[in-house]
Amino acid sequence: MSDIIEEIPAFLRELFTKEYPSEADRIVRGLVRRPLTLRANTLKSSAEEVAAALKGSGFSFERMPWYRDAFLLRGEQRDIEESALFAEGKIYLQSLSSMLPPLFLSPAAGESILDMTAAPGGKTTQLSALSGGRALITACEKDKIRFGRMKFNLARQGAGRVNAMQTDALKLDEFLRFDKILLDAPCSGSGTLVLGEETKISPKLVENCARLQKQLLQKGLKLLKKGGILLYSTCSLLKEENEEAVESALSAGATLVPLSPPEGIPLLTGRAGTLTVCPDGRFEGFFLAMLRK
Repeated sequence: MSDIIEEIPAFLRELFTKEYPSEADRIVRGLVRRPLTLRANTLKSSAEEVAAALKGSGFSFERMPWYRDAFLLRGEQRDIEESALFAEGKIYLQSLSSMLPPLFLSPAAGESILDMTAAPGGKTTQLSALSGGRALITACEKDKIRFGRMKFNLARQGAGRVNAMQTDALKLDEFLRFDKILLDAPCSGSGTLVLGEETKISPKLVENCARLQKQLLQKGLKLLKKGGILLYSTCSLLKEENEEAVESALSAGATLVPLSPPEGIPLLTGRAGTLTVCPDGRFEGFFLAMLRK
């Protein structure tokens, strides 16, 4: 074990070494600042148009083989937010890891989809784009400020068939039913730490997040149609927020649908059928599990 793990809070150091005994150093070495990544918004543009515009503006970039709409900007990440692409909603700045949940959920035209904790709207707009703007999406956010930001992003991205609701998903009427649900749950963010930067992650925060995650999962399962799919994700690496949350859903009668990772995604050892993305120079630490009712 190298000295680098000493650079994170003691309680996280203990959890990482306990839960990932042979991979803790690898995790901590991946807690770095990453290049800017973005997604072509196919509701308004195409990956080819975005690539041509980026090249024409002098941006150096790399395409992701596992997702044709994903781009990683190389070198100096100058003024992308001042570009016409950004202003016109033809791109959305989004981490690579956070693009995975909508891809696995695979929304289709006509499907009724719930995004339970949707702000600021990146995954919501991606769901809409993946369905060609033809899925019927309900997006919930209880915080007024975050809801406002989500509404702005939905409008700029051209995601018109989204019913945005300023409400706590836990309070949704249980007579509602959805074909698919995305629960990108509020979490400690332990997979997004950056070494040398201050963090507010604490044992109490992890405990509170784990409690809320299980409540949201139970609610989501109630709102799913029989045979429906729920994609659960967090940007945490901690078992309490991930595997243990999934176990609570399995105990409630859900079944696990095994996920197969795209080639090139760095993974950690975890529960069979789920994916735990290891943080590195490109990807945030992330967890994904798919459940069927």
